[in-house]
Amino acid sequence: MTDPTDGSHVPFITTAQMVEVDRAMVEDYGIDLIQMMEMAGRSLADLARRRFLSGDAAGRKVVVLAGTGGNGGGALVAARHLHNWGALVEVFVTAPPRRFAGVPGRQMAIAERLGIPVGMADELGDRPEQKDLLVSDASPSQGAGATLILDGVIGYSLRGAPRGPAARLINWANQSGFPVLSLDVPSGVDSTTGVVFDPAIKASATLTLALPKIGLGNPNVASSVGELYLADIGVPPELYESDHIGVRAGRIFHGGDIVRLV
Repeated sequence: MTDPTDGSHVPFITTAQMVEVDRAMVEDYGIDLIQMMEMAGRSLADLARRRFLSGDAAGRKVVVLAGTGGNGGGALVAARHLHNWGALVEVFVTAPPRRFAGVPGRQMAIAERLGIPVGMADELGDRPEQKDLLVSDASPSQGAGATLILDGVIGYSLRGAPRGPAARLINWANQSGFPVLSLDVPSGVDSTTGVVFDPAIKASATLTLALPKIGLGNPNVASSVGELYLADIGVPPELYESDHIGVRAGRIFHGGDIVRLV
């Protein structure tokens, strides 16, 4: 993992610019969402293992919180890799697995075929306790005793304060006392304005994707973001320099797939 001494050279972009990056990746470069999601989720799992699991996922207890969008799909990719590395993984979601569609739906189907336990938000224990996590293929364990929580509830598509199952997952994570690693943006934080809604994840670390979103640089979100890392999802530097984006990013990942910004 590359750990630059000065991340100030990395430009920040708006949510609208990131939407354009996603569009251009698929339509102009032929790099599909499933490829980007795989890179994002693999990097999330790798950072989780290195930063929070002492370099060895085997036997460690990880709870993955996932929404139905791309952010949740990336978290499900991470769940799969951590499961393959020997972690005891369980997933809690904002909607029934059948409601996961498109590429996130494919990731959910893979997780279910692997026997990773999947439960609904309302199955999480109301008062997380530091006790053993008993994972079975048949029933999630209410999230007890986790070593780490991965937050993939809501990404840059956030529109207003989280509600319903998403809010429940966020509140549970914040009350758990376990470290939280967020994917792209802590759920409940507006990635462009930096507004921190109620509720919003208070992450120990955030792994943002492609380029950091401008809202993550707002001093008001520091306690929600925690340590800030950046992951490569395969965006060509030339795409950033196009007229639609207009930023010069350079070759940020020449030394590794993940760099630390803050």
